[in-house]
Amino acid sequence: MDFIVIISFLTTSVALTLAPGPDIIFVIAQSISQDIKAGITTACGLCTGLLVHISAATIGISAVIYQSSAAFSFVKYAGAVYLLYLAWQAFRNKEQAIFSERSTSVIHYKDLYKKGIIMNLLNPKVSLFFLALLPQFTNTSNGSVPLQMLGLGVLFLIQAFLVFSAISLLAHKVGKFIRNNPAFSRQMNMIQGTLFTLISLQLLLTQK
Repeated sequence: MDFIVIISFLTTSVALTLAPGPDIIFVIAQSISQDIKAGITTACGLCTGLLVHISAATIGISAVIYQSSAAFSFVKYAGAVYLLYLAWQAFRNKEQAIFSERSTSVIHYKDLYKKGIIMNLLNPKVSLFFLALLPQFTNTSNGSVPLQMLGLGVLFLIQAFLVFSAISLLAHKVGKFIRNNPAFSRQMNMIQGTLFTLISLQLLLTQK
């Protein structure tokens, strides 16, 4: 593929990865409230979910979901409910500082990995994103379009993991500041819950 096309794709991908959304918010929240490993573990789960979306877009499953109102609505509502569940968990702990002994005593990395996968899979906007984005950077003169889409998808996944990892590092450093400010630390759960609620409502309003 043309080098200029790849650079353009990566530039677009990084910008979209950094855009506010449930994925990056969840990575930031875990890195701040726990540690950098928790943020990167969450990123691994999200990228595993991305791999499923990329494969679906490549072989056409995303197009089927897009055409089926029932399938699209199911994924959309399931994703919104899951985000609301995460918001409820955050609101339930509103009086607890995120760096309390109870919150940091045990970190279940496997659970964070699973949450990352579920959050990504239950967001139909990700499927539609790949369905709309990948074909724009392909060219029939360069060979198999599905293979080009797969290659671009892998590039997107790699940059997403690198961006999420960098965000985890920065958020962890911010966490050190919050650790010394218990009042602000308690507000983090409220902020996180509010953001998840707003994003779930945005997802509910998503149209095909």
